[in-house]
Amino acid sequence: MDRQRISRLAHARRPIAAPLSDDSVARLLERAAAGAGGGRALDLGCGEGAWLVRLLAAQPNWRAVGVDLDAAGLTRARESATALGVERRLGLHHLDAREFRSREPFDLVLCVGATHAFGGLLPTLAAARELLAPGGRLLVGEGFWEREPSEAALTALAAAREDHAGLATTTDRVIAAGWTPVDGHVSSQPEWDAYEFSWTGALAEWALEHPEDPDAGAAREAADRHRAQWLHGYRGALGFVTYLLRRD
Repeated sequence: MDRQRISRLAHARRPIAAPLSDDSVARLLERAAAGAGGGRALDLGCGEGAWLVRLLAAQPNWRAVGVDLDAAGLTRARESATALGVERRLGLHHLDAREFRSREPFDLVLCVGATHAFGGLLPTLAAARELLAPGGRLLVGEGFWEREPSEAALTALAAAREDHAGLATTTDRVIAAGWTPVDGHVSSQPEWDAYEFSWTGALAEWALEHPEDPDAGAAREAADRHRAQWLHGYRGALGFVTYLLRRD
């Protein structure tokens, strides 16, 4: 089954593809846009455009651009923007985020849960620096080890220990790369659990409701496998931090 379709179905109830509650998302966006009467935002790996649509709905003087390789996700972004009446302020590009270029810099760059598109956190920071206006802000979300991962956790995530560090080391690396955290959020265990139950539940329920679809069996298998990997593998080991950063 196509991985992008799995992701779209799994995020049907929660289009923010990260373990963040609605309140956490709203607070981070409010802080990201604080002090600016208007501006331009860019989401690298925007998926269904949930971050940008919420930003535009809350900030009538902002405009935004989203970049993603998932054409169906971009279609949903347009639909969501149209439903909220913000479609004229949103531009969408079906493009690899690494290839995106702009003549004008952005006041806010977002990359939450999509740093893999650039090969990790530090390359994402370097890419964002080239697109950010002086005084602009970067909202970036990344995983970290809440505790030393077990072999079960590493197997479930198909990860190596060196793929992540603890929160302190991760933050030190961000600072060493020339960025200053001005706000942030560490996802709580209830946020993680709600996200994972929604992810696996939405996918499993779709399979139950569409037994005639050729992908129904694969969808149910993916949901069951993901649930087991989470509960028996990485739950409590993998954390998620969202930084609001400014350049030094």
